[in-house]
Amino acid sequence: MPPKPKSKLRILFWRAVIEIGGIVFLFYSNLLMGEYTGRAGQGKPLAAAIEDIFTRKTVAIALITASVGFAVFEYFRMRLENRE
Repeated sequence: MPPKPKSKLRILFWRAVIEIGGIVFLFYSNLLMGEYTGRAGQGKPLAAAIEDIFTRKTVAIALITASVGFAVFEYFRMRLENRE
């Protein structure tokens, strides 16, 4: 039996999930690196650093900015595809 063709909406959804997840990962890795620089707390255990960076505010900021970033990149991607 041949595979079903995937809908554009389904492809867009999974692209958004993957790209937003990647942006959130980079955001939190940057925050985690910041926990170990300068006077921020050298010698701090990893669990304490993770507890410091995962707050409701940072989760909201990460998801909102990642969604905006995805929308901007998707806009430029569609403009480039239409140009060809």
